[in-house]
Amino acid sequence: MEQGWHLHVGGVRLIASLARRRALVENAGREQESFAQRLGKENEILDVNAVDFSYKPGTPVLMNVGFQIGSNEIVALVGPNGSGKSTLIKLVVDLLHLREGSIRLGGDESSSRNAKMRSMYLASNDYVPEFLTGFEYLRFISSLYGEKLHRDAATAMFSRYQMAGRQDDLIEDYSHGMRKKLQIIAALLLKRDLTIIDETLNGVDLDAIYTFEKDIALLAQEGRSVVLCSHDFAMLQRVSHRLLFLAHGFLVNDSTMTEVLEEEGSIDSVVREYLVEAADEVT
Repeated sequence: MEQGWHLHVGGVRLIASLARRRALVENAGREQESFAQRLGKENEILDVNAVDFSYKPGTPVLMNVGFQIGSNEIVALVGPNGSGKSTLIKLVVDLLHLREGSIRLGGDESSSRNAKMRSMYLASNDYVPEFLTGFEYLRFISSLYGEKLHRDAATAMFSRYQMAGRQDDLIEDYSHGMRKKLQIIAALLLKRDLTIIDETLNGVDLDAIYTFEKDIALLAQEGRSVVLCSHDFAMLQRVSHRLLFLAHGFLVNDSTMTEVLEEEGSIDSVVREYLVEAADEVT
């Protein structure tokens, strides 16, 4: 019997052959080259190349992951729990030490100061300093990037996100959703070349989500890029130009959103089809 490798998926042990593993790697490589040719080096904001990562020996989390993101792109990053999404994001923003492969932002290594100044990461939690007011928090975050915060701009964003008059209140008095919106406002005011949003929209009201969709579209029009990691597939389909689908540590799909919708109908169909194929390999 052909040698296999083993991964846990929702408590079920999936046995995938080495032949399938090689096919996934080769397919990801072809898609990576295709997008690299389409983008052109001068338009790249993020370049992820042949990234492998493990938290402990013999348990790979990411395997030969590679892709490029160009300016003006809003990219949806999806995958089952445990697929490596958060690990990949943390590697991009240098919260984990890269061991194999390379990650560059605007031509600079992800660990460099230049790369960090180009990017902003919004995590899934709402951990913000409660002893600051909303305006003080925005001013502090802006100072980390060497930017000056203009009160009028901040006040306008508070009104835009249904928080009018709350900018001088302590964050400890903000609800969960308000704290999330504060993080979003910070990112929109700073306008980094690359903004990565990891489930930050969880707990945000619908009006704010629709406003957010308009605002990140404007960011893209200005030449900036956004990576959205979310389980809200409907929202991703409305705003994203492209889909990156991670499964079991592999990048198994790298397609434009137009291709996804025309060929599969929805992101949900792409994910379900892959999971069904994976389950069939078990039986």
